[in-house]
Amino acid sequence: MNLEHYIGGAHVPSVSGATFDALEPASNETYLTVAAGGPEDIAAAVAAARKAFTDGPWPRMTGEQRATVLRRIAAAIESRDDRIAALECRDTGLPITQARGQAHRAAHNFRFFADVITTLGEDVYRVASAQLNYVLRKPVGVAGLITPWNTPFMLETWKLAPALAAGCPVVLKPAEWSPASAGLLPEIMEEAGLPAGVFNLVHGIGEEAGAALVEHPDVPVISFTGETGTGQVIMRTAAANLKTLSMELGGKSPLIVFDDADLDRALDAAVFGVFSLNGERCTASSRVLVQDTVYESFVARLAERASRVRVGSPDDPATELGALVHPEHYERVMDYVRIGVEEGARLVAGGSRPADLPVGNFLSATVFADVTPNMRIFQEEIFGPVVCVTPFSTEAEALELANATRYGLAAYLWTNDLRRTHRLAQSVEAGMLWVNSQNVRDLRTPFGGVKASGLGREGGRHSIDVYTESHIVHLATEDMPIPRFGAA
Repeated sequence: MNLEHYIGGAHVPSVSGATFDALEPASNETYLTVAAGGPEDIAAAVAAARKAFTDGPWPRMTGEQRATVLRRIAAAIESRDDRIAALECRDTGLPITQARGQAHRAAHNFRFFADVITTLGEDVYRVASAQLNYVLRKPVGVAGLITPWNTPFMLETWKLAPALAAGCPVVLKPAEWSPASAGLLPEIMEEAGLPAGVFNLVHGIGEEAGAALVEHPDVPVISFTGETGTGQVIMRTAAANLKTLSMELGGKSPLIVFDDADLDRALDAAVFGVFSLNGERCTASSRVLVQDTVYESFVARLAERASRVRVGSPDDPATELGALVHPEHYERVMDYVRIGVEEGARLVAGGSRPADLPVGNFLSATVFADVTPNMRIFQEEIFGPVVCVTPFSTEAEALELANATRYGLAAYLWTNDLRRTHRLAQSVEAGMLWVNSQNVRDLRTPFGGVKASGLGREGGRHSIDVYTESHIVHLATEDMPIPRFGAA
């Protein structure tokens, strides 16, 4: 199977002819050859998108007209639900049952933003009877979208849907470790009737294709999801052209458990929050902070549950934890397991490859207890099925531990004390907080982090803000006073 770029409505190879191989995580065997884009390919894609912006119908359509196309895109995605899930499963190592959920969410993203763009109002300000001031939302231009390798199809649509809804043609650069499902997008867009040049796709290595997209002067907005270090590079590069940036970066999110919580549900949330999606999720609750009065029992129960998490072939419906995405990432996660042991954390579950899975990037659900804030496994994003458990005694100590990393994406709080909930909700350094709940998304709400976890917010109208400029018109409805400089 070969994947090419999609530029201006046509499938094309790289100008250089370069390709790269994609590996199947369950075996690490090559199963896909992909065009490796470079600056020339990005330039062609941006030119096609720019032409669609300046000369094409898409930015000039009404919100309802664009919404009609977005709803057709959603229907085209749903008609390929099983195919998308199978590709995601094979390409990323995600369990097939979880890959199916991502395909459903992808369709929902397009329907949701179709509704947003048809119901979103524009602001009007009246100054008595003298002036009427109104705001126009204008699409900002070509949007550069750079997406990560975890849940790739869903996260691609999370960016594509609002950018297209806002009227922006796009250039999508998917992650090189999981490119397969993006290859379905051209036929989906064509089936839905999206005008040629509005959607463009360039595969390639981040340091080459991604960097060229960020550097291009005709791309005024970049939306990036990925690792914090890469985000810092993008910020430095984008500064030269003062680009708009929306960046959802790394996380090391705490799950705080007080002794008055529903401990059974908190345990369920702790297990799901770090071992679902193979632990390769930015909002994973990878630090579990437990009040000392229930700490030992909670650790024992968490370790026992982790030991029973079913690790297996991604295409097996019984699998709960599949294969990590790539051998490089697998080695990185295994390095952190070794670091945790060396640092003196207590390994109470997992930490090694299951004996019945001798090949592929498999790791048993791993739990470290007695983790202290000075340990690297407490501070650094592991992005795998590894959780750190730390005790606390007081609310103040819990807050200090929760805020003791450079990250601030998500946080999870388990308590039945309403006043405590409000105190911590205002004090935990995170862009998002879930109380007595796992990560259930409301697409209307702002999504993003603080500190090293990102810049800007997406979700609902916040996403439309990323891809539009606000243009204010001041209309005098009476004769406004004008100072008469130089008059006799």
